[in-house]
Amino acid sequence: MKKTMVLLMAICLTSLPVTTPVAAEDSVRVLDAWARASILASRPAAAYATIESVSDDRLLGVTTPTADQVMIHAVEKNGDVSRMKPVGALAIPAGKRVTLAPGCMHMMLMGLHDKLDEGETFPMTLSFEKSGEITVEVSVLGIAANGPENSERGAGQ
Repeated sequence: MKKTMVLLMAICLTSLPVTTPVAAEDSVRVLDAWARASILASRPAAAYATIESVSDDRLLGVTTPTADQVMIHAVEKNGDVSRMKPVGALAIPAGKRVTLAPGCMHMMLMGLHDKLDEGETFPMTLSFEKSGEITVEVSVLGIAANGPENSERGAGQ
């Protein structure tokens, strides 16, 4: 009986798939992370980036020591009225770029600890369902910026 159990355990252990952990940077890239400068710390700010992945993945959440909370928002338009709608998770399709940009999908920084000053940077950690966490430096651009110059941006979502 003991020999049978040992044999069964050996078969189960050897039949488990062997996987090699993949670094998030190998499967997901976060390009051109930026935010606009803010006038006051008491007002929310938005951050933007372009995300691409070699396999289907989902952005589950974002954190930064710069703000109490980061929410992923979509923008819904109804005629001339635009409304922000929280998104629980953002699909990142394999081989496509998803661009978060002003007037579109973005990361809302709630409860800023200090105002964002042009020329500064701050860290932001993006948590992906399959690829884990990636921490990027977010560049703070001018208050009216529409994105970084000379970026690697491609067609967005």
